[in-house]
Amino acid sequence: MVERNPTPHISTEDARGGVTPHVTRYVLGISLVLVIFAWLLLR
Repeated sequence: MVERNPTPHISTEDARGGVTPHVTRYVLGISLVLVIFAWLLLR
């Protein structure tokens, strides 16, 4: 059976539409440290 509407294949870079900064890594790391610090202070 032949598929009438084949799914398009788009590269990750084209689908993203640009460059993504690596700020998320830093935000997650700093947030993790702050949560652990707050947990130690409040327990």
